[in-house]
Amino acid sequence: MATEYKTTQTGVRPEDVEPGDLAIGLDFGGSGIKGAVVDVASGSLVGDRLRTPTPQPSVPREVVAVMDGLVRRLASPWDARDGDAFPVGVGIPSAIRHGAAVTAANIDSGWLGFPAEQEMSLAMRRVVAVGNDADLAGLAEMRLGAGRDKPGLVIVLTIGTGIGSALFVDGKLVPNTEIGHMELKGRDAEERISEAARDRLGLSWQDWALGLDDYLHVLERLFWPDLFIFGGGASKRAENYLSYLTVKTPIALASFRNNAGIVGAALIAHERRSRTPVAMAREPFS
Repeated sequence: MATEYKTTQTGVRPEDVEPGDLAIGLDFGGSGIKGAVVDVASGSLVGDRLRTPTPQPSVPREVVAVMDGLVRRLASPWDARDGDAFPVGVGIPSAIRHGAAVTAANIDSGWLGFPAEQEMSLAMRRVVAVGNDADLAGLAEMRLGAGRDKPGLVIVLTIGTGIGSALFVDGKLVPNTEIGHMELKGRDAEERISEAARDRLGLSWQDWALGLDDYLHVLERLFWPDLFIFGGGASKRAENYLSYLTVKTPIALASFRNNAGIVGAALIAHERRSRTPVAMAREPFS
């Protein structure tokens, strides 16, 4: 069966950007895999943004095969000498250690221990870097978006199928925080305050926002953040719930909205390509 793609034009033409500034970013979620070619200097998406459904069940090798097809299609507007050299960054809804997934909250359990970076590099025949999807969305916002030049402690929350989190101290990432899985009134927080939970429970925006507000107050008491940044699907509908939130910490919406994960993935891919093997072994992407 042919893979179906939802295509969104970005407004930036491939011929208007130098190939050396380009990388491919993929954002792998429980319901969809989306990606684009990214100008890493600005964070702009170049050419078309594509989205395809995540295979169900989302077993690793089937997902990797879909990603490979997505990458080929994204690179197709360029001459093969350029497009085949684009590195790929992939955001995965999992804590990542040494290129492997070590949790699998909203994806198939087959990802546990799967050497994602190694297997994707072999399948795509190009440089691949992987990271936690929320960490990568946060990275994009801290370097190029709503968190740029923001000092202190910043918490980025990606609110979608689950709740992803990224924590930064003076711009430096503390990886794999997974505070979307904190206990909230006896339950995993994302079971009550993800977008998927709002749909599943049939909550109004106001009722859903009350749960989100409870969660933010817990984070305030534990971390005393200087800024919250909201990304993920819920960031596109913020006007429906922001007025119900009562936390004192300032709240900003992700500049890249639901594309932040794509941009952050492209950033780490570009950095991975530029590093020597020694540097790659010693330095985290943050």
